[in-house]
This record gives sequence, C-alpha cells and structure tokens, in this order.
Amino acid sequence: MVFITRVENFNAAHRVFNPKWSKEKNDEIFGRCANEYFHGHNFELFVTVRGIPNPEMGYVMDLKVLGDLVKKEIIDKVDHRNLNIDVDFMQNVIPSCENFILKIWEIIAPKISEIAPNATLHSLKLTETPKHYVEYFG
Repeated sequence: MVFITRVENFNAAHRVFNPKWSKEKNDEIFGRCANEYFHGHNFELFVTVRGIPNPEMGYVMDLKVLGDLVKKEIIDKVDHRNLNIDVDFMQNVIPSCENFILKIWEIIAPKISEIAPNATLHSLKLTETPKHYVEYFG
C-alpha cells in the first residue's frame, strides 16, 4: 500500500460556541474562541490517499487532480471566509476543528473514489495553529 499526501493552505475565521448555552458558559468552555466578533487562523489541510499505483502511470492518484479536487470542493469555499456565516456545509454546526474535519471528509472521500477507483481517502490532518491539529481516519 502506498500513501500520498497533498497539502493545501487557507485562511478562515470562526467562532466556536454553542447557541444553546449562555454567553457565560460559552466563555467558560471555549474561552477566547467564543469571541462574538470571531477570530481567524491560517489553516493547513493534509489530504492523504492510499492505494496501489496504477501500473500504466505509476500513480496511486495524480496529485494535481487531487489538489484540484480539494481546491474546488473545500478551499474555494472556505478560504478567506467565515465558517459560521459563509460556508454552506458548516451551517448549524459548531465549527470546531473536529467538526470541520468531519465535514471535509464527507465531501471529498466519495469524490476521490470516483476519480481514482484504486485510491481511497486514508486520512485528513487539519492544522489550526502551530501548537495543535486534528486528524481523522474515517
């Protein structure tokens, strides 16, 4: 099994809060991330695909095709946007990195399998700050 990874960068703002809770509880649980005026990050998204290289081209999946897919389906929709307000697939979802990565998976996993039948989405890694990131393996 071979694993390939494409990395994309984007900037986005969000406010992590639960609308069912009081301002005080949101502040207690989420701290500065619950700022009613939002806050932003320089995100890095690592998309790792696994498979057996196609014997005719030697690729598990063409990395340019993977990059184009991720840009069209995710980056173009979230870059320089507010995740709470501007991003359709994040509506009515607390925009934590954990929830965000689950939504990204839902969108791109089936599309990768359509484009490259011998490839499968293996994992996503989303870096929010230099100090922390989330990973998801489906």
